[in-house]
Amino acid sequence: MAVFRIERFTPLPAAESWRRVTDWERHGTHVPLTSVTVPTGLPTARGTLFVARTGMGPLGFDDPMEVVRWTPPAVGRAGVCRLEKRGSVVLGRASIDVLPTNSGSHVVWVEELHVRLLPGWGDPLLASCGRRVFGGVLDHLLDDPVQWDR
Repeated sequence: MAVFRIERFTPLPAAESWRRVTDWERHGTHVPLTSVTVPTGLPTARGTLFVARTGMGPLGFDDPMEVVRWTPPAVGRAGVCRLEKRGSVVLGRASIDVLPTNSGSHVVWVEELHVRLLPGWGDPLLASCGRRVFGGVLDHLLDDPVQWDR
């Protein structure tokens, strides 16, 4: 299983960081050839299902995920989101924690991934790619002020 951890510090308050990193559909706008849908609808809660579709046309795969823990941040308390990956290609889990700091918030994203048919010796490469891709997603979600102005 490939495991990787990404951390970012941002001046955004914890509630805003949480809102951004748990806006599932926006994740797909920052990953090439990927779209994200939320078939169970919003708002997100424990039991919410969403699907990342990677590929072009019929050539691709779905990465369905379920929110198994949903605790938004509150005064003096970190936000905690746990996801279970339940696909036929990608399995594993993800954890997104948003901790309030004196200057904003600290976001910690940990992924544990298993890709079917990928031998164990490929895990370091998968972890490296995951850090790069998901790190870029996190950077975009936290840093782009224009996309969030409403």
